[in-house]
Amino acid sequence: MVTTFLEVEVKFAVDEETSVPDLTTLPGVTRVDEAQVHNLSAIYYDTSDLRLTRAKVTLRRRTGGKDDGWHLKLPGEQGRIELAAELTEPVDGQYRVPDDLLTLIRSIVRNRELVPIGQVDNTRTETLLRGEDGPVAEFCDDRVTAWSLLPGGSSTSWREWELELAGELPGTEEGQDLINSATTVLIGAGARKSKSPSKLVAALGDSVNSAPLPDYLTGHSEDDAAAGVVRALSANRDKLVALDPRVRRDEWDSVHQMRVATRELRSHLQTFDGVLAGERVEWLLAELKELAGVLGLARDAEVVEERFVWLLDNEDSGTVTDEDRGRILAAIRKEYERAHRRVVATLDSERYLQLLEDIDALLAEPPVVTREDSSVEDVMAEHLDAAFKKLLKRHKRAVGNWDNEDLTLHEREEYFHDMRKAAKKLRYAAEAVGSATGMKTGKIYKACKQMQSVLGDFQDSVTSRDKLLAMSQADRRKGNDTFAYGLLYQRERYIGLESLEEYSDAYAKIESAYRKLRK
Repeated sequence: MVTTFLEVEVKFAVDEETSVPDLTTLPGVTRVDEAQVHNLSAIYYDTSDLRLTRAKVTLRRRTGGKDDGWHLKLPGEQGRIELAAELTEPVDGQYRVPDDLLTLIRSIVRNRELVPIGQVDNTRTETLLRGEDGPVAEFCDDRVTAWSLLPGGSSTSWREWELELAGELPGTEEGQDLINSATTVLIGAGARKSKSPSKLVAALGDSVNSAPLPDYLTGHSEDDAAAGVVRALSANRDKLVALDPRVRRDEWDSVHQMRVATRELRSHLQTFDGVLAGERVEWLLAELKELAGVLGLARDAEVVEERFVWLLDNEDSGTVTDEDRGRILAAIRKEYERAHRRVVATLDSERYLQLLEDIDALLAEPPVVTREDSSVEDVMAEHLDAAFKKLLKRHKRAVGNWDNEDLTLHEREEYFHDMRKAAKKLRYAAEAVGSATGMKTGKIYKACKQMQSVLGDFQDSVTSRDKLLAMSQADRRKGNDTFAYGLLYQRERYIGLESLEEYSDAYAKIESAYRKLRK
């Protein structure tokens, strides 16, 4: 069993003779419990080329104290996500990382062996700080002895203080206020903000330089013509890998963000055509398209569920019963859960791991096209021009056919969906060109993002209507009342039309930004 919580803490370096100040002076702290002393010993694991450490992820097996076990710490927006699993017995004389934790770092380590890279022993004096409603923080006075197990590693000792938020405070403004106040008090008592983000980083010290670099970090030098391209693709790669554990844990919006990252990487590879080329590129384009498709099914179900909840929460006619609401939401929730299980199965597959390996291999040895007739900047500019021409063509088709009564509503709406895809393509091209060259593409990127938002709202309403229609037909066959579906369908139709009111302004900004850049 794995437990999960948000870790929000602040660390301080402190001399041996420094005394702990009165912590009841902190806001919200009414008393402190009697201090408890724990003897902790942790072994940290990573690949030989330190893939976890480089990704700011830590994995340890710790004994002693009240939370002994396997601990995995992942980067988060408001702090670090810590996942803990129980200690396990060794297998064939070796401790094995629990599968529930290993799966969350699979995108980083793939099938590589995890080995001990450091040991941290700590005599911890822990004090629980309480407020009127319960614990608000833990204060730890740590005396640490650590060893780097890397080649050329050594041992080191130090003392540090930690203050970690407890209870409901992590991720709140009240918690941040406590962190800020504690920082002032502890520095006033003689502490210093720690230069090291973690005990492991302090333990490894300069010995990290003895570890080999992963292959994806050994690509072209900064002086190479393709260096900007490799940098841009590396950023795409890092996004994709970092989102993997969030998708597995079904964090909010993670499927959407991973789908975006997958499409960005694919679009950038297409934009870099003429700089990079070959069978490996074509293979990656096909595999990324497949991955984006699987993520898209889950994302569409997620969008529809969010819209259904909003529509039902704002439905004020009084004609939608609780039974209707429950049946509609249960059906779409089931569809999302089924789609998410398929996503996780895809992420667990050897095919997906091979895709990640192939991306890394391309970054390590990019198949650069040697061209004497044009520079990288010229090639990239050609792609930007082509993306704008496609957008212009689709804009004219969408606007010109909106009132065409010879076309079905679905056909006319599909033209705007094509326009949205063209705006997305131009946005990704602008981002790629800006990252790989000195061209100032920021205004095009921003204008395309606005268009994506406008047409995204429109397309979401279309997707929602399509799902409402399909669900109503299924319920009709079961003999259920389908009036609620028709009511929600018509409201979605109105919302979609309303979103198109901003279309003309959004297009004008794209055209203006492009013309100014290319004049």
